[in-house]
Amino acid sequence: MSATDASTPPATPSTTPGKVQLTPADWIRAATEVLVDKSIDAVRVDVLAKGLKVTRGSFYWHFQDRDDLLKQLLRSWRDAATEQIINRFERSGADPEALVRELASLPFRGTAAFNSASIELAIRAWARRDDMARQVVDEVDAKRLSYVSQCFVALGYNFQEAGMRAFVLYSYMISESLMRGQGTETQRQQRREFVEKFLLQKP
Repeated sequence: MSATDASTPPATPSTTPGKVQLTPADWIRAATEVLVDKSIDAVRVDVLAKGLKVTRGSFYWHFQDRDDLLKQLLRSWRDAATEQIINRFERSGADPEALVRELASLPFRGTAAFNSASIELAIRAWARRDDMARQVVDEVDAKRLSYVSQCFVALGYNFQEAGMRAFVLYSYMISESLMRGQGTETQRQQRREFVEKFLLQKP
């Protein structure tokens, strides 16, 4: 932790005149943008305060320190990238085959998919050198794989084969998200159709 981030928290937040008081979500959003554009090393209280045009004192109204912010950033990503998606799929009431097709289509959801992939790539790079980030990424991967595996079990595959098919689908989703420039739109669609056909073969 840098000396900048170790400042003593003030009793009240401090913002520039006329500035709407920031929320924790504002700081987390700003930190995520810096993480994506630069690296985890650039996510510092002074950098964020400057970007948000507020004093560093405003930060300490919401967070104990930089580590607290980073924990909340990871928690926010975990919930948005995993919990909310699974809950949305569950509420849709779609059958397992339709869910598999929906999951395979996630990397192709336009700007939203591009932004999600950018954040995930930055967090995975962070996780390569930080235990806290790696633990959250491992948790997210396990939760996603478990959910996808359940979809294949519901389609009639045994647990072992369902797990392997889930891993293939999950690896495909990550690959399409992180290698968006590979191939034309037609080729990407053909890859998706091939993967769906391969994975949905009846046991």
